[in-house]
Amino acid sequence: MSEEGALVAVVDDEEPIRKALSRLLRLAGFKVETFASGSEFLEALPNDPPKCVILDLHMPGIDGFEVESRLTQADFDIPVIAITGRDALKDRERILERGVAAFLQKPLDGEVLVAAITAATKPTP
Repeated sequence: MSEEGALVAVVDDEEPIRKALSRLLRLAGFKVETFASGSEFLEALPNDPPKCVILDLHMPGIDGFEVESRLTQADFDIPVIAITGRDALKDRERILERGVAAFLQKPLDGEVLVAAITAATKPTP
């Protein structure tokens, strides 16, 4: 079971995606913060780090690959669930090699996403 009310960050440049994921995750019992860009997320990060981040890989400016890299470099231990509308094999391999918690394709299956967040935020014994 996930940590009750865990804060999940949604980072995606598409507003309809952010709104839909925010509604879905709130209904599943998570607190949600949304960000329209990688830079917006990285600027807010030190103030209130989330328990998990849903990260679009392909965004203008700082893309999801760069955000994940900066999280790792700054030693933030935040599980990343990578999402994309373009399932290119090289992108999938590149992000999975970095140890993300999950890789999901848009359109997202709500149950699969909630299960991935639950698994990623599960406290270790």
